[in-house]
Amino acid sequence: MTKRLDLRVDFAFKSLFGMHGNESILAAFLNAALRLPEEKNITTVHLLDPHFNKENQEDKRSILDVHAQLEDGTRINIEIQLNNKHDMEKRTLYYWSKMYSSQMKEGMDYGELCQTITINIVNFRYLSHINHYHSVFQLYEREEKLLLTDMLEIHFMELPKLLIKWRRKEVDPRENQLVRWLLLLEASEDEEITQVLEEIAMQEDQVLKKAIDEWERVSQDPEVLLAYEARRKALLDEKSALKRAENLGKIEGEKIGEKRGEKRGVLKVALGMIQEGMDSKTISKLTGLTQEEIDKLRHQ
Repeated sequence: MTKRLDLRVDFAFKSLFGMHGNESILAAFLNAALRLPEEKNITTVHLLDPHFNKENQEDKRSILDVHAQLEDGTRINIEIQLNNKHDMEKRTLYYWSKMYSSQMKEGMDYGELCQTITINIVNFRYLSHINHYHSVFQLYEREEKLLLTDMLEIHFMELPKLLIKWRRKEVDPRENQLVRWLLLLEASEDEEITQVLEEIAMQEDQVLKKAIDEWERVSQDPEVLLAYEARRKALLDEKSALKRAENLGKIEGEKIGEKRGEKRGVLKVALGMIQEGMDSKTISKLTGLTQEEIDKLRHQ
């Protein structure tokens, strides 16, 4: 069998979920992600231009992974992140605000603005204090837990947490459709997951079967492969750069810690000298402390 694209790479994810002709695949994922009841299931999804133009010279150009609109006007962005850039909450709020404000046209009433949802699929543990792999945030009043508005909805889906639950048999893709779709993103690296999902696709889930067939097809497309490999290399380079930056920060932190430890030791020695009745000039000469630092020690 042909080696399939790693769907955790944003380019591959978009090739499956964000291409015209695959709207039924995106709709099935969104029905599972948004936990919609059957009577409110999404049947039609319109893919939108993923680019937001600059508003001014300093404004960064935003590119959304999958930007879609539902029949009721709801705007949705799905973004997948391999590497932790430690700015996810600001990044997702920025994209949410751009999507929400881009609806506003001249002469339009605020009441016409539609719900805007961002879905972040991350390949790292992000919300360390939460055990759930799928977290949903909205605007609530702190004390009464009263929902202010449903206009803002932000999802985080953490793949490492899901994999742990999968290995512990705490989740079942046969019973949970979101588990199916998220495990599909891991399937290129796990034969057991692939086998289970292919069985489900053959037995009961025609949309999942379409997704797996399309995944197989794009994985053999020379043009897609060329662009995919370029993007995958860029992400690996980005990961290496982030790791180097983290290591440098760790080294600098250790140096600062060592200096603080040395300082504490000097202060302790100086305090002992004060208690022995030594004069400040001698203490300063022997320890390198300033007169001000020694005076502070004397008044402790």
